[in-house]
Amino acid sequence: MTPENFPAGGGPLVSVIVPNYNYAESLDLCLRSILDQTYPDIEILMVDDCSTDQSVVVAEALGVPVVSTGVNGGCGRARNIGAAHTRGELLCYVDSDLVLAPDAVANAVRLIQDDSRIGAVCGIEDPEPLLHDTAVARYRGLQYHYWSISSEGDVSFLFPAVCVIRRDVFDEIGPFNPALRHTEEVDYGYRLTRRYRLVLTSGVRGRHDHDHQLRGLLRKLFHRGRLRIPLYARARRFGQGFETAARAWGSLAAFAVLPALAVPVLFGAWGAVVPIALLAASLGFDAGMYGFVRRRHGLPFLLYFAVLHFLVNVTITAGVATGAVQWLVSRTFRQLYDASFPVEGTALRGTA
Repeated sequence: MTPENFPAGGGPLVSVIVPNYNYAESLDLCLRSILDQTYPDIEILMVDDCSTDQSVVVAEALGVPVVSTGVNGGCGRARNIGAAHTRGELLCYVDSDLVLAPDAVANAVRLIQDDSRIGAVCGIEDPEPLLHDTAVARYRGLQYHYWSISSEGDVSFLFPAVCVIRRDVFDEIGPFNPALRHTEEVDYGYRLTRRYRLVLTSGVRGRHDHDHQLRGLLRKLFHRGRLRIPLYARARRFGQGFETAARAWGSLAAFAVLPALAVPVLFGAWGAVVPIALLAASLGFDAGMYGFVRRRHGLPFLLYFAVLHFLVNVTITAGVATGAVQWLVSRTFRQLYDASFPVEGTALRGTA
């Protein structure tokens, strides 16, 4: 899509909001990619969540307005403040460690204008990392990209690294839950898809500075798995998109390999069939992803990728199991998302 498709003043104003906390390293690239969008009717605002690095200096050097959250409150709170300080008909959220493709905003506007049932559009991240080209970052980029493209279409939770939400929908659904630090986007997607379509599309692209250290990645995935439990229990359904039945079984099979290692010790060499079969099942459930990785990076990297994905599967399942136990014993944990479901039985609007 070119600027001629949207002459200045001919389309809805898009408020591009960049929540940021200590991402000065990637912020310049992020903001320049927004300034270089082909869509002409844009206002930009960075919402700084009390950074301690040079983030504000970077934004001001590019002439980008900055609003401070006042106290560090997380991405959800920063997004809410951004919405309150902008005036666009569409809200475009872009993470400060992501660079937009030049036509990302234009394509999102077109999709939303073409279908009034769509409340929000989310983009898909490129498979290669933006800045930190470590083996862990390459793993995460490939894994996240493949799971995204294989989920393209209607989804039930928000992909907030790059997403565009209609202002009237945001006003109707309400703000992000500021009490949530890890799963505010899943919560918001569930609320939105009770009334509107939420679409994940490769027409809106960006390149992300993925997690590049193993410990940080595993810690994040553990807590995301743990904190999803009270939401899924409250909503009485799993997410549509990433969380397919095959991936859930693949994670569970990987986790089961660990206790199954005791079988050959207790029952002899033939018992090795059990952990081997479980490992093969885990690999088989994600066979498409492994083929994608091999085609892009060859067999040596695929072996590394498979080992790391095994650890990720074990970590996710451990997080889910921990969340299930916490849900059983903690009333406060069970009520974590109750405020997001004030009315039962709201019909999903316009799904075909």
